[in-house]
Amino acid sequence: MANVGLLFVGAVLFLNGLMLLGKVDSRAAAIFNLFVGGLQVLTPTYLIIAANQDPDRILLASGIFLFGFTYLYVGVGLLMGLDTTGVGYYSLFVSIVALGYSFVSFRQFNDQPFGVIWLYWAFLWFLFFLLLGLKMEALTPYVGWVTAIEGWVTGVIPAFLLLSGYWVAENFYEIAIALGAFGVLVFAALWFVLRRRGPGRPAEEYGAPGYPAGSPG
Repeated sequence: MANVGLLFVGAVLFLNGLMLLGKVDSRAAAIFNLFVGGLQVLTPTYLIIAANQDPDRILLASGIFLFGFTYLYVGVGLLMGLDTTGVGYYSLFVSIVALGYSFVSFRQFNDQPFGVIWLYWAFLWFLFFLLLGLKMEALTPYVGWVTAIEGWVTGVIPAFLLLSGYWVAENFYEIAIALGAFGVLVFAALWFVLRRRGPGRPAEEYGAPGYPAGSPG
Protein backbone atom coordinates (compact mmCIF):
# COMPACT_ATOMS: atom_id res chain seq x y z
CA MET A 1 0.00 0.00 0.00
CA ALA A 2 2.84 2.39 0.84
CA ASN A 3 4.40 1.64 -2.55
CA VAL A 4 1.26 2.79 -4.34
CA GLY A 5 1.39 6.01 -2.34
CA LEU A 6 5.04 6.46 -3.31
CA LEU A 7 4.08 6.26 -6.98
CA PHE A 8 1.71 9.19 -6.60
CA VAL A 9 4.22 11.11 -4.50
CA GLY A 10 6.42 10.99 -7.57
CA ALA A 11 3.54 12.31 -9.64
CA VAL A 12 2.82 15.25 -7.33
CA LEU A 13 6.49 16.21 -7.10
CA PHE A 14 6.76 16.17 -10.88
CA LEU A 15 3.63 18.31 -11.19
CA ASN A 16 4.83 20.74 -8.54
CA GLY A 17 8.19 21.07 -10.22
CA LEU A 18 6.46 21.95 -13.47
CA MET A 19 4.37 24.49 -11.61
CA LEU A 20 7.50 26.18 -10.27
CA LEU A 21 8.84 26.29 -13.81
CA GLY A 22 5.69 28.04 -14.97
CA LYS A 23 4.24 25.10 -16.92
CA VAL A 24 1.27 24.27 -14.66
CA ASP A 25 -1.30 26.61 -13.11
CA SER A 26 -0.93 26.80 -9.32
CA ARG A 27 -4.62 26.25 -8.55
CA ALA A 28 -4.73 23.22 -10.82
CA ALA A 29 -1.69 21.82 -8.99
CA ALA A 30 -3.35 22.55 -5.65
CA ILE A 31 -6.14 20.06 -6.32
CA PHE A 32 -3.72 17.22 -7.00
CA ASN A 33 -1.74 18.15 -3.86
CA LEU A 34 -4.92 17.70 -1.84
CA PHE A 35 -5.58 14.30 -3.46
CA VAL A 36 -2.08 13.00 -2.74
CA GLY A 37 -1.92 14.65 0.68
CA GLY A 38 -5.12 12.88 1.69
CA LEU A 39 -3.74 9.56 0.42
CA GLN A 40 -0.48 10.09 2.32
CA VAL A 41 -2.34 10.69 5.57
CA LEU A 42 -4.81 7.82 5.23
CA THR A 43 -2.14 5.30 4.17
CA PRO A 44 0.14 5.59 7.23
CA THR A 45 -2.88 5.72 9.53
CA TYR A 46 -4.02 2.34 8.15
CA LEU A 47 -0.48 0.91 8.26
CA ILE A 48 0.00 1.95 11.90
CA ILE A 49 -3.35 0.45 12.92
CA ALA A 50 -2.45 -2.78 11.09
CA ALA A 51 1.07 -2.88 12.59
CA ASN A 52 -0.09 -4.65 15.79
CA GLN A 53 2.19 -2.39 17.84
CA ASP A 54 5.29 -3.51 15.92
CA PRO A 55 7.67 -0.56 16.54
CA ASP A 56 9.60 -1.04 13.30
CA ARG A 57 6.47 -1.05 11.15
CA ILE A 58 5.12 1.98 13.00
CA LEU A 59 8.42 3.81 12.51
CA LEU A 60 8.41 3.08 8.78
CA ALA A 61 4.82 4.28 8.38
CA SER A 62 5.25 7.40 10.51
CA GLY A 63 7.55 9.12 8.02
CA ILE A 64 4.79 9.20 5.41
CA PHE A 65 2.88 11.74 7.51
CA LEU A 66 5.68 14.28 6.97
CA PHE A 67 4.86 14.44 3.29
CA GLY A 68 1.11 13.99 3.51
CA PHE A 69 0.85 17.08 5.70
CA THR A 70 3.16 18.97 3.34
CA TYR A 71 0.91 18.35 0.33
CA LEU A 72 -2.25 19.22 2.26
CA TYR A 73 -0.62 22.39 3.60
CA VAL A 74 0.52 23.38 0.11
CA GLY A 75 -2.80 22.57 -1.54
CA VAL A 76 -4.81 24.63 0.93
CA GLY A 77 -2.28 27.45 0.81
CA LEU A 78 -2.40 27.64 -2.97
CA LEU A 79 -6.19 27.71 -3.09
CA MET A 80 -6.47 30.32 -0.34
CA GLY A 81 -3.50 32.45 -1.38
CA LEU A 82 -1.78 32.12 2.01
CA ASP A 83 1.69 33.43 2.80
CA THR A 84 4.36 30.76 2.32
CA THR A 85 6.32 31.31 5.53
CA GLY A 86 4.47 28.63 7.50
CA VAL A 87 5.00 25.85 4.99
CA GLY A 88 8.58 27.05 4.53
CA TYR A 89 9.46 26.58 8.19
CA TYR A 90 7.51 23.32 8.31
CA SER A 91 9.74 22.21 5.42
CA LEU A 92 12.79 22.96 7.58
CA PHE A 93 11.32 20.65 10.23
CA VAL A 94 10.76 17.92 7.61
CA SER A 95 14.30 18.34 6.29
CA ILE A 96 15.83 17.83 9.74
CA VAL A 97 13.61 14.87 10.63
CA ALA A 98 14.35 13.27 7.23
CA LEU A 99 18.00 13.03 8.26
CA GLY A 100 16.90 10.88 11.19
CA TYR A 101 14.88 8.61 8.93
CA SER A 102 17.90 8.34 6.64
CA PHE A 103 20.04 7.25 9.59
CA VAL A 104 17.62 4.52 10.71
CA SER A 105 17.24 3.31 7.11
CA PHE A 106 21.00 2.78 6.94
CA ARG A 107 21.59 1.46 10.46
CA GLN A 108 18.38 -0.11 11.71
CA PHE A 109 16.76 -1.45 8.53
CA ASN A 110 19.91 -1.98 6.43
CA ASP A 111 18.07 -0.34 3.52
CA GLN A 112 20.80 1.67 1.82
CA PRO A 113 18.75 2.86 -1.18
CA PHE A 114 16.08 4.44 0.99
CA GLY A 115 18.77 5.84 3.24
CA VAL A 116 19.96 7.78 0.19
CA ILE A 117 16.40 8.63 -0.89
CA TRP A 118 15.72 10.16 2.53
CA LEU A 119 18.81 12.33 1.96
CA TYR A 120 17.32 13.41 -1.37
CA TRP A 121 14.13 14.42 0.43
CA ALA A 122 16.07 16.23 3.18
CA PHE A 123 17.83 18.28 0.50
CA LEU A 124 14.61 19.05 -1.38
CA TRP A 125 12.66 20.13 1.70
CA PHE A 126 15.59 22.32 2.75
CA LEU A 127 15.33 24.00 -0.64
CA PHE A 128 11.62 24.55 0.04
CA PHE A 129 12.61 26.22 3.31
CA LEU A 130 15.00 28.55 1.51
CA LEU A 131 12.45 29.41 -1.17
CA LEU A 132 9.28 29.61 0.93
CA GLY A 133 10.49 30.37 4.43
CA LEU A 134 13.38 32.72 3.64
CA LYS A 135 11.88 34.00 0.35
CA MET A 136 15.03 33.31 -1.70
CA GLU A 137 13.11 33.66 -4.95
CA ALA A 138 16.17 33.47 -7.20
CA LEU A 139 16.20 29.75 -6.39
CA THR A 140 12.81 29.17 -8.02
CA PRO A 141 14.06 27.63 -11.32
CA TYR A 142 16.57 25.42 -9.51
CA VAL A 143 14.01 24.20 -6.98
CA GLY A 144 11.55 23.55 -9.81
CA TRP A 145 13.98 21.34 -11.68
CA VAL A 146 15.14 19.50 -8.55
CA THR A 147 11.53 18.86 -7.53
CA ALA A 148 10.57 17.49 -10.95
CA ILE A 149 13.66 15.26 -11.14
CA GLU A 150 13.20 13.92 -7.62
CA GLY A 151 9.61 13.04 -8.50
CA TRP A 152 10.97 10.39 -10.85
CA VAL A 153 14.16 9.38 -9.02
CA THR A 154 12.71 9.08 -5.49
CA GLY A 155 9.07 8.35 -6.30
CA VAL A 156 7.96 6.93 -9.63
CA ILE A 157 10.94 4.70 -10.47
CA PRO A 158 11.45 3.14 -6.99
CA ALA A 159 7.69 2.61 -6.62
CA PHE A 160 7.44 0.87 -9.99
CA LEU A 161 10.43 -1.35 -9.18
CA LEU A 162 8.94 -2.22 -5.78
CA LEU A 163 5.51 -2.97 -7.21
CA SER A 164 6.91 -5.10 -10.02
CA GLY A 165 9.30 -7.06 -7.78
CA TYR A 166 12.56 -5.75 -9.25
CA TRP A 167 13.68 -3.90 -6.08
CA VAL A 168 15.75 -6.70 -4.51
CA ALA A 169 18.01 -6.62 -1.46
CA GLU A 170 20.92 -8.25 -3.31
CA ASN A 171 21.40 -5.05 -5.32
CA PHE A 172 20.94 -2.53 -2.48
CA TYR A 173 24.55 -1.33 -2.37
CA GLU A 174 24.72 -0.81 -6.13
CA ILE A 175 21.37 1.02 -6.16
CA ALA A 176 22.45 3.26 -3.27
CA ILE A 177 25.76 4.16 -4.93
CA ALA A 178 24.01 4.90 -8.23
CA LEU A 179 21.42 7.10 -6.52
CA GLY A 180 24.06 9.00 -4.58
CA ALA A 181 26.27 9.59 -7.60
CA PHE A 182 23.30 10.67 -9.74
CA GLY A 183 22.11 13.18 -7.16
CA VAL A 184 25.48 14.81 -6.59
CA LEU A 185 26.38 15.05 -10.27
CA VAL A 186 23.01 16.10 -11.65
CA PHE A 187 22.06 18.64 -9.00
CA ALA A 188 25.55 20.18 -8.96
CA ALA A 189 25.59 20.44 -12.77
CA LEU A 190 22.08 21.89 -12.77
CA TRP A 191 23.14 24.55 -10.25
CA PHE A 192 26.03 25.72 -12.43
CA VAL A 193 23.96 25.67 -15.64
CA LEU A 194 21.18 27.76 -14.11
CA ARG A 195 23.63 30.20 -12.53
CA ARG A 196 25.14 30.88 -15.94
CA ARG A 197 21.68 31.62 -17.32
CA GLY A 198 20.99 34.16 -14.60
CA PRO A 199 18.01 34.50 -12.23
CA GLY A 200 14.59 33.32 -13.34
CA ARG A 201 11.24 34.89 -12.74
CA PRO A 202 10.27 35.53 -9.11
CA ALA A 203 8.22 32.85 -7.41
CA GLU A 204 5.16 35.12 -7.23
CA GLU A 205 4.71 34.77 -10.97
CA TYR A 206 3.98 31.05 -10.59
CA GLY A 207 0.71 31.42 -8.73
CA ALA A 208 -0.40 32.19 -5.23
CA PRO A 209 2.16 34.31 -3.44
CA GLY A 210 5.38 32.56 -4.08
CA TYR A 211 4.01 29.06 -3.48
CA PRO A 212 5.76 26.20 -5.20
CA ALA A 213 3.26 23.49 -4.35
CA GLY A 214 5.22 20.87 -3.21
CA SER A 215 7.42 18.56 -2.04
CA PRO A 216 7.80 14.88 -1.18
CA GLY A 217 6.98 11.36 0.08
